[in-house]
Amino acid sequence: MHPTLLLWFRTDLRLHDHEALAAALDRDADVVPVYIFDPRFFGRTRQGFERTAAYRARFLREAVEDLRQQLRQRGSDLIVRIGHPEAVLPQLAAATGAPQVFYHRCAGTEEQAIETAVAQALREVGASAAAFDGHTLYHPNNLPFSLKQLPEVFTEFRRRIENNTAIREPFATPETVPSPRLDDLPPGPIPTLADLGVAPRTPDPRGVLDFRGGETAGLRRLQDYFWHNDCLRRYKDTRNGMLGANFSSKFSPWLALGCLSPRFIYAEVERYERQVVRNDSTYWLVFELLWRDFFHFLTLKHGGRLFRRSSLRGLRIDWQRNEAHWTAWTEGRTGFPLIDANMRELAATGFMSNRGRQNVASFLTKNLGLDWLRGAEWFESLLIDYDPASNYGNWSYAAAVGTDPRGFRFFNPVKQGKDYDPQGDYIRHWLPELARLPANRIHEPWLLTPDEQTRWGVRLGTDYPRPVVDLFASAAENEKRYEKALVRAGLRRTTHSSRIRQFVKK
Repeated sequence: MHPTLLLWFRTDLRLHDHEALAAALDRDADVVPVYIFDPRFFGRTRQGFERTAAYRARFLREAVEDLRQQLRQRGSDLIVRIGHPEAVLPQLAAATGAPQVFYHRCAGTEEQAIETAVAQALREVGASAAAFDGHTLYHPNNLPFSLKQLPEVFTEFRRRIENNTAIREPFATPETVPSPRLDDLPPGPIPTLADLGVAPRTPDPRGVLDFRGGETAGLRRLQDYFWHNDCLRRYKDTRNGMLGANFSSKFSPWLALGCLSPRFIYAEVERYERQVVRNDSTYWLVFELLWRDFFHFLTLKHGGRLFRRSSLRGLRIDWQRNEAHWTAWTEGRTGFPLIDANMRELAATGFMSNRGRQNVASFLTKNLGLDWLRGAEWFESLLIDYDPASNYGNWSYAAAVGTDPRGFRFFNPVKQGKDYDPQGDYIRHWLPELARLPANRIHEPWLLTPDEQTRWGVRLGTDYPRPVVDLFASAAENEKRYEKALVRAGLRRTTHSSRIRQFVKK
């Protein structure tokens, strides 16, 4: 008689390198896979934004559909429910006679609170929960320090981990997933977006890639990027691009939902290095996975502090409240073409390049002086690759309230545009009103003379807005607020005179 175990899928929607699944199969158990759409993640953020907007909700549905298909091909199925896991899982445990629920831990504080509630609810019906780790490149049990001793700075984290910690081999994809007969327990339909309270949207055809959720699509993307198109050898040189499918890997949506395992990606990088080439680019892709690990472990270490306005440094910056500036930022109408193009891409597709994210986050906090938490929640709503640790970790870093010790620095979107979109192709792609401008004007349209506006069909203030702030003056003003926050936090005795021009991100 085989034991029966519930396998609770969460942000680990794959069968390859799945530690909880492997542990269940090692016990020679009959596995009952479960996915639960939790209404709490389809409500509203604290700022009132849609918690999971249409593009991410669609990507999630596709990933769940693909997981069900993969399980059915292996003799199993996926039970799908809508509800709170702490209510649904005890009911399923009782219905199947399963004494245990296996699952992967998550780093977010809300997700951890749900795990605690699930464990308590299972105990009340005589069952138990068993947690595993499957979200990071480096396994938490192999770290050369405890989570309490985790370095606060990424450089130190990388230095201590790279040469002192082995990366585990990924678990193989099982050929079969033994499951019990559950004639009286229907698998249930996968809810529509309407069922989840989400209004569907069709992604803009100008999007750089047709992102489709699921392990099958994630593995296909890896195969295309590494092996079919041989893009990995140039990754470090092209990763800061903004227009096109293959300037970067774009694995992040599949990583966020666990459709791709970081350990599997690492194993494929190693295989590529053996069979094709080993260079700075192959290292740099792993380097980016290290950043992801760092924010994951940092969130586990500090918990709710990361999600507070003062964040990990305890800085209480006097963020401004300017609804006109906020609207201009969200709608891509700030008058700074690189910022506006990126924000319109996000709204139209649910995706934005890493270079774009750094620029728009810097602009919101360092130039507009608006609350970083509001920006982080806007990203949480729209991004198809949202995960709590990476999103809030990167935003707090950009706002200088995280663990970055380098102080107030801001990205100059004009220089950044000239460096990373020198001909203005990306800007023209997303800002059609500027499509006729030549490369030497497209990054600074406010310099257009009246004759040039007529010649190229752009009326400043009508067709395209004038800048909502002065770039350097606004940064200097927000640097003063940052300095005052340092004094209040006891991190500096007196404020310094503005040195903003020395701290522009080149």
